[in-house]
Amino acid sequence: MADFAPLDTPLDLTLDGPALTAALIDFPSVSGTEKPLADAIEQALRLLPHLTVDRYGNNVVARTNLGRAERVVLAGHIDTVPIADNVPSRLDENGILWGCGTSDMKSGVAVQLRVAATVPEPNRDLTFVFYDNEEVAAHLNGLGKVAEAHPDWLEADFAVLLEPSDAQVEGGCQGTLRVLLRTEGERAHSARSWMGSNAIHAAAPILARLAAYEPRRPVIDGLEYHEGLNAVRIEGGVANNVIPDACTVVVNYRYAPDRSPAEALAHVHEVFADCGVAEFVVDDESGGALPGLSHPAAAAFMKAVGGTAQPKFGWTDVARFSALGVPAVNYGPGDPLYAHKRDEHVSVDRISHCEARLRDWLTA
Repeated sequence: MADFAPLDTPLDLTLDGPALTAALIDFPSVSGTEKPLADAIEQALRLLPHLTVDRYGNNVVARTNLGRAERVVLAGHIDTVPIADNVPSRLDENGILWGCGTSDMKSGVAVQLRVAATVPEPNRDLTFVFYDNEEVAAHLNGLGKVAEAHPDWLEADFAVLLEPSDAQVEGGCQGTLRVLLRTEGERAHSARSWMGSNAIHAAAPILARLAAYEPRRPVIDGLEYHEGLNAVRIEGGVANNVIPDACTVVVNYRYAPDRSPAEALAHVHEVFADCGVAEFVVDDESGGALPGLSHPAAAAFMKAVGGTAQPKFGWTDVARFSALGVPAVNYGPGDPLYAHKRDEHVSVDRISHCEARLRDWLTA
């Protein structure tokens, strides 16, 4: 990864959304290195007299306190995946902005900052959350750390995550479960394989079960989710002349939010019950979130931004808000199909569109 120094000048919140997005992209913040960007965001927000600003670690929370009947959270993570020769940003003649984080999710963070700067008297009280370490292990997630240390900072009636959704509302999110399925054998010289038992061969029933698996496609609040159960990695082998005595198949289950984590785990146990698994280990799990589109605040949001709600394929931090009792949706300018890619990009029109729709909703 190339080294890029953070910008020397403070973030300028008078820039329009696309220009502010470009400034954020040119301010690298790969997971674990977010402190300079968190400093810049905190500094810029503290210049806005209508906001109260708090900080916990590299997580910045700013709030209006106008006594409105309803409070809404606008949240986004400030970290990105590692840079892939795609910084600094580049704007082409077709209005496409290229660079690491354009889609996931510095364009969304730019929209948050623009709303914070330009809507001083919203019709709902607002909480802006900028958090770190979303792109890495769940236990490092800054939103989770804020929820644990300062849950009162996140109290709200509704939340919008500016995650990439291509300017469409995406309801809820899938849960994710990762398990390690281990098979056992007996080592032997490969020239005398009958003297041993091949643990990689013993994984064949697991792979066959996965290949034949038919995922559910449940409809929840009018949204059709599509589950998936897949091998994502296989590990085994000792040497090129040794029959392996151990093999691990790593399986990822993406499940619809009508299933709890316990139900998802029970389902995976059932799928592989007779496949010769010697050891079943849960490696990672995060529950999903129901769409919550029937909530009055969500209905008002949908009416303001327009379009047709879509299911969220993947896990996002709407699940953390759901666990706190706050209904939440994903709505951001980035196209999720380009998240994490070397050719990551965003249309500047989408950035301006999302900012305008949020402003309309918060000032009507």
